[in-house]
Order: sequence, then structure tokens, then C-alpha cells
Amino acid sequence: MKLVIVGLVAWRLQQKGQSMQATITTEKGDIRLELFPDHAPVTVANFVNLASRGYYDGLVFHRVIDSFMIQGGCPQGTGTGGPGYQFEDEFTPELRHDRPGRLSMANAGPGTNGSQFFITHVPTPWLDDAHTIFGEVVDGSDQSVVDAIGQGDRIESIAISGEVDALLAAKSTRVEEWNARLG
Repeated sequence: MKLVIVGLVAWRLQQKGQSMQATITTEKGDIRLELFPDHAPVTVANFVNLASRGYYDGLVFHRVIDSFMIQGGCPQGTGTGGPGYQFEDEFTPELRHDRPGRLSMANAGPGTNGSQFFITHVPTPWLDDAHTIFGEVVDGSDQSVVDAIGQGDRIESIAISGEVDALLAAKSTRVEEWNARLG
């Protein structure tokens, strides 16, 4: 009986904790990221959808500030563009900008998330509750690539792996709305 209960608990934890990763391939190397669909499901669904459509392929890191962050995802390469839609913020007290390597949405204020994202070089607590955290680098080798990125370096591609189907199914109405805007 004890074995069955332990197995059931492990199964439920696995069902709740969706494992999802992104690999950003750049000219400086790969940046592996663990995504947080349990904390930011709309944001992760948006990022996964855009990456799966090849939206980010060939875009540049248009804003790079040493000892702060790298920012990409603007189709114009200027920081002024987006996918043609915006969506809400998803803040959670469990995720803070308390360490390097946080993957967050860039925005122009509340509810203005689109396609632009950034990855931090250092802790940036002043960004808490202003920018949705939806992932983080996997380890120090990934952070080394983040730290090596310069302004104008290209995103060659973003590959998504893990349990994406359930998330995209749960957010299918939003994904359809976004894709209608993307064309």
C-alpha cells in the first residue's frame, strides 16, 4: 500500500510540474533555458508559439548592457517592435530577479508583453513585479554564453523541448488569437 501511495504522489507531482526547455542558438553558442509554465503559463505559451513558428530566427540582441542584461525579440531590431498583440503580466512571489540568468519579458508597462525578452547578467531586484519571469539559464556554461553576447549578435534559432502539447492545448484560444495577428 505504501508503494502505491508513493507512486501516486510522484505521478501527481510529475503531472503538475511540466518540464519544458528552450535552447537559443546564437553565433556565440547555445543558451539552454528551463521554462516555468506552472508560474507563467500565458507567457511561456506565447514564447513557445513564437519560437515554434520561427519568429525569433535571425533576430538580433538589440539591447545589451554590461552587468545588466541582453535583450532580443524585436522584429525591427530596434526595441520598438512586437508581434502585433500584447498580453498580461504574470507575477509570482516565488520568482524574483534575485540571481543572474533570469529569462523575463521586456515591456513598456503593465500588460504590454509581446515578443521581446531579456536574460539578466546579475540580480536585478528593481525589475520584480514589473517584468514577468518565465525561465532561467540551466547552468554556468549557459550564463557564460549570455555574458558573451554583444549588441547585434544574432539569434540563429530557438528550439523548444519537453511537455509543450498540454500547455498549448490549454491556451489554444489565445494561441489561435495570436497566430491570427501574426498571419
